[in-house]
Amino acid sequence: MFTGIIQTVGKISQKQTNNTDARLYIQATQLDWNNVQLGDSIAVNGVCLTAVKLPGDGFWADVSKETLLHTTLGKLTIGSAVNLEEALTPQMHLGGHIVSGHVDGVGTIIRYYEEGRSIRLDIKAPMELAKYIAPKGSICVDGISLTVNTVLNSEFSLNIVPHTQKLTTLANLKINQQVNLEVDIIARYLERLLLGKPESINKTFLQRHGFS
Repeated sequence: MFTGIIQTVGKISQKQTNNTDARLYIQATQLDWNNVQLGDSIAVNGVCLTAVKLPGDGFWADVSKETLLHTTLGKLTIGSAVNLEEALTPQMHLGGHIVSGHVDGVGTIIRYYEEGRSIRLDIKAPMELAKYIAPKGSICVDGISLTVNTVLNSEFSLNIVPHTQKLTTLANLKINQQVNLEVDIIARYLERLLLGKPESINKTFLQRHGFS
């Protein structure tokens, strides 16, 4: 599990590919790799990867064909910047929201402009994810926990404040660039809870099922 609070920006230093999968070397000198062990999970642009080798200034990770097909990791090249976050521990502060590192789909940047000191992003999500995205709800974009401003059909908007611009890759996004999306896990569980339950959602229903 992760929080969506990015610890540092690393880069793809090496990439080994074949017909089915890939192995990436992600370098980040800003992280204390003495605290990372083999088998630990690290989110790379929101994708949970496992450290299989630790040379000292980064880590190697295997990326399956499934992950390459359904995230943006397959399009990364040598030198690509990536957002990094180590897995959440019980001692850590949950500053963002609960993030699993399992990408639900890939969105596309459709508009990008300055709004005061912030950057306004409009993203088009896959239509099947639209029902999980709500105004003022949480969403994870390339591993970053963000708050949704508005939603119109499958498009939603976000504001990227200066602090987030400085510490993540979002300041360098471009129109038509693709980003990894993970919707709020609570929305997923609520949908599962409602399967086969046609009763109305109201305050009493939510209280009975532990949502308020």
